[in-house]
Amino acid sequence: MTYHEIPTSIGDSQLRDKVDAYFQAVLPRDADAKETAEAIRKTALQFPQLFDYYIKYKEKNGAEAERRSIAKVAASFSLYVRQFGELVALLKRETAFYVEPLTSKEAAIQKVRFLKDVIENTGGYRLFYHQGKPIRKEEDLQICYRLVWHGTRFDVSREVDDGRGPADFKISSGAADKTIVEMKLASNTGLHRNLEKQAEIYQKASDAQSALKVILVFSDEDLARVNRLLRELNLDRCPDVFLIDARSDNKPSASRA
Repeated sequence: MTYHEIPTSIGDSQLRDKVDAYFQAVLPRDADAKETAEAIRKTALQFPQLFDYYIKYKEKNGAEAERRSIAKVAASFSLYVRQFGELVALLKRETAFYVEPLTSKEAAIQKVRFLKDVIENTGGYRLFYHQGKPIRKEEDLQICYRLVWHGTRFDVSREVDDGRGPADFKISSGAADKTIVEMKLASNTGLHRNLEKQAEIYQKASDAQSALKVILVFSDEDLARVNRLLRELNLDRCPDVFLIDARSDNKPSASRA
């Protein structure tokens, strides 16, 4: 099964046309394999409904799909379906994650807190490792965050550029309720700049009421660096900054804890 078989299986012609139009818009002319995979990644993020169609296709055409090899689908797309899809199912099954609060900031914080709890306390950190190695692209973290908004009444927009550069996310419910969410890896070399003012610049440009900063940590070195930066910027007690600990070496099993 190739990526191109997924949109063609969408029964909703309007959605199918939107998916195709977006894919063509982000696909460079004469794209090579790497550029095509990147266009697929962006399209999957913009239209998370594609994951549902992918899964339905697999269920319906399981044997044939196995013979034709899932390797034909972009590796990143396959990763998101298998692993991040599990996260959505886990949240639906074991939490009240999809009972939404009234404001965009409350909803954004709720999603971050549940995500943090799943990663730190219920084994969810494994979803952020591929072939034993932690993810190294912030886009992967952002895709995970986008997926856990599945079915929301809020408008969840990614890389919105309101004049001062693209924010990672803008969560909104009408013009008077907007929240900016910046999601970064602790290893990002530009983290100091982002923590200091970048989110606030996006907040002002978008006329948003608030801005959250979420940082994913994979190592002791990451954690020490982030804590040092937060102290330097007087953000170590800021309620709008969230650290998520995805270290794999500090989570012993219950039998050894």
